[in-house]
Amino acid sequence: MTTDRPTPTDRPTSTGSLTPTLGPIDLDALTLADVRAGALRGRQVTVLGFARSGIALARFFVDAGATVTVYDGRPDSELADATAAIDGRPVRLLAGPDVAPETAWAGAALVATSPSINPDFPTTEPRLRDALQALVAPRAGDTRGTPALVSEADLFLRLCPAPTIGVTGTKGKTTTSSLIAAVLAADPSHPVVLGGNIGLPLIERLADLTPDHRVVIELSELQLPTLSGGTTVAVYTNVTSDHLDRHGSLEGYRRAKRRLAELVDPDGALVLNADDPVVTAYAALGSARPVLYRLDDPLPGGVGVVDDWIVAAGVVPLARPGRGGAAATGEGGRIMPIGELAIPGRHNVSNALAAVATGLLFGLAPDAIRRAAAAFSGVEHRLEPVAVIDGVRFVNDSQGTQPDAVIAALRAFDPPIVIIVGGRDKGVDLTELAAVTAERAAAAVVIGESGPNLARLFGAAGLARIETAPTLDEAVRTADAIARERLAAGEEEPATVLLSPAAASFDMFVDYAARGRAFRESVGRLADERRTRGKR
Repeated sequence: MTTDRPTPTDRPTSTGSLTPTLGPIDLDALTLADVRAGALRGRQVTVLGFARSGIALARFFVDAGATVTVYDGRPDSELADATAAIDGRPVRLLAGPDVAPETAWAGAALVATSPSINPDFPTTEPRLRDALQALVAPRAGDTRGTPALVSEADLFLRLCPAPTIGVTGTKGKTTTSSLIAAVLAADPSHPVVLGGNIGLPLIERLADLTPDHRVVIELSELQLPTLSGGTTVAVYTNVTSDHLDRHGSLEGYRRAKRRLAELVDPDGALVLNADDPVVTAYAALGSARPVLYRLDDPLPGGVGVVDDWIVAAGVVPLARPGRGGAAATGEGGRIMPIGELAIPGRHNVSNALAAVATGLLFGLAPDAIRRAAAAFSGVEHRLEPVAVIDGVRFVNDSQGTQPDAVIAALRAFDPPIVIIVGGRDKGVDLTELAAVTAERAAAAVVIGESGPNLARLFGAAGLARIETAPTLDEAVRTADAIARERLAAGEEEPATVLLSPAAASFDMFVDYAARGRAFRESVGRLADERRTRGKR
């Protein structure tokens, strides 16, 4: 890898075989077979952003024979891990605040972006956003053409040879994506790949994919506006409110979320949460056949709950030669009792309904769906059981950054509950969360920038005990002490210490995953101390 720090007049030049007459890459005509045949060999490609997606894009393009330049506004001293992840591939890096972004794509045939980089997002770094807006703006009389602009997610979906299941929603999409992948994996004749917003860019998996694979891709509001085509099946968990800083308004956020439903394959299906009115309305788009699921009797052609069993009401599998009619089920449409689900909470029953519906669409047998769903124990940082120490259960729900997710977490466990909340405020209404916290929690321990505001809201809602902690580690110890007081007062085990912050992590941690790991480490230290004392 080479690192350049060009002046504003510098322009990177190709070291490959590209000639100017080749012009921009025609994405609409590009296929995976073309890439495998060398269509990108010697072409100049620019990658914007050098985090997970940017690293994956750079490796993909180099392996396809392209001449790759990577731009990142951070200084190269902060990019050591990213540079190492390239594994010695020949990539030119333009890094730092002194680099003019437009120099990165001079002479390029294609510009590929990481999810957070978009000329329409106010959260994109201003210089880069302005340069991208100039790049995509029509230029009168420009016959040379400008490089095509594509996101990692869009490029993957354009080239993917396998059926795809796109999963989105304000909350629950990671659990639902993972559960769908687990259910589909019960059919060994169709290998399953899971990735996307879950933290695993899929672009590098293209080399391994065949039409027999099934790909589950979690899609966020960052990725959806960049898509030009949809997935075979689109799955929605819910659409409430989030990321208004990026989308400007609730309607802007909902418009971004609706994109997946608008683009879904007409021969595919829309799997929609009928308990969410915003999501239910997507059925009227007419873009594909809707399959509705809800926590009640199933609607015709959908999935629901009857007498504590997940049941299906005539879900018709995706059209395949020689097959037709409704998917097979047990008596009365039964698939599995909800009591067999290992993931806690009513909201996770809803997530399981979406996974069951998807499994039926792909022709899986009900007994296979039942075994896979029952064996699924959840995902990291989403109601993740960490430990039970002397009657106190510790649960990591660091992904609970939105009030509706925290409310669901509070309702997933019996009292007594001590909740740890706080972080960087996301600018959403917390009134309902305060009321539910006062109703469900024995106490709250607040941390971070939003801690004082949460303490005021919870107190006004009637929560009697609220403590403040300067660090997450101290919060764990304070919450543990409160939980033990409740047990000593005669309440039944287990008491639950729940990290579900109702806030972003960036005031104290790099991301929610780092916060969740720190919580686990604090609980681990607490367990070690108890064991040490017990041996004395």
